[in-house]
Amino acid sequence: MKSHRQFLVLAVLFGLLNPLSAFALFQDCKDLFPGQKIPSTQQVGRDLCFDSFAIYYSPSDKKPIYTVEKLSREQLLAPHPKRSNQFYEEARLPLAERSLLSDYRGSGYDRGHNAPAGDMTNERSMTQSFSLANMMPQARQNNQGIWAKNVEEPTRLYVKRAAGDIYVYTGSTGNSGSIGSGRVTIPSHLYKLVYDPSKNLAWAYWIENTNEATMTPPISYQDLVQKTGIDFQLALNTGTTKAQAATPEPKSNKAMVGGWYPVFFDDYSSIKIDQLINHIKEGQVVSIEIQYDRNSDLAKKIVAQIALQTSITPVLVHSSPPDSVTVTYERNRVTAIIRSR
Repeated sequence: MKSHRQFLVLAVLFGLLNPLSAFALFQDCKDLFPGQKIPSTQQVGRDLCFDSFAIYYSPSDKKPIYTVEKLSREQLLAPHPKRSNQFYEEARLPLAERSLLSDYRGSGYDRGHNAPAGDMTNERSMTQSFSLANMMPQARQNNQGIWAKNVEEPTRLYVKRAAGDIYVYTGSTGNSGSIGSGRVTIPSHLYKLVYDPSKNLAWAYWIENTNEATMTPPISYQDLVQKTGIDFQLALNTGTTKAQAATPEPKSNKAMVGGWYPVFFDDYSSIKIDQLINHIKEGQVVSIEIQYDRNSDLAKKIVAQIALQTSITPVLVHSSPPDSVTVTYERNRVTAIIRSR
């Protein structure tokens, strides 16, 4: 009973310190937005910064309202890390607002990336892209077919040919029901907005979230604003058709901002444990959440080792991923979500 009361107190404090708002701030990652201008919307959400992308997240729909990326030719032509396929629940969100691995089990829907794993240029960003906060319930054939081949890949090809930075917003809208006990909203439509400031050019892909969806011509920026109710604050000069060069934005030397990152355990690793303990003792870690499904013994062993040797006692959270022939290892995996300073 005491631990339950403590949990409620912490939950209330989290809500007070992190109030929901229709005015996203993105203080740690404004440089990801064109002109550092944050989109305007009446939808209430939470802003989440990662190293290479940002998410405006809906606690009611339990999926992104939108994500934003700042991409360049140099980024996408550089060597890319191997796709991790290691999904995890977003520890920055209160439990009541998270989508869970179990929500997707048996749903028939993929965990569809908003900010694509294929855009990530280092292992840390790749890992962060598998946060469930970056996922939406997406029709399986849509995700693996038309979306990957006719939306994501053409966007990357455009970026690779572009002269400057390209900004990409991805999101979904509409309501076609929900999945899981957490009632994660199934969107009716998906979109990807591409903005090239150097050419005063923007367009959006807009497709149904169905396995039978077919490609239609891209829609205009104005049409997307009308369909989504989001003003993305793009500095488009709609009064001219001539491409205009935009003033280059100053390069940012900002350090990585992804203050939360996962460490995966498929078995006990003294090396990983020692690294975590050293980081804690060096003052680099604020808190740790341990997520597990079947392997409670491993999870408890990790918690015990960290608690024994440091001042931090990790929070233990039971979490069940969906069954899948391609990711069966998830059921026995233990994930440590680290909050760094």
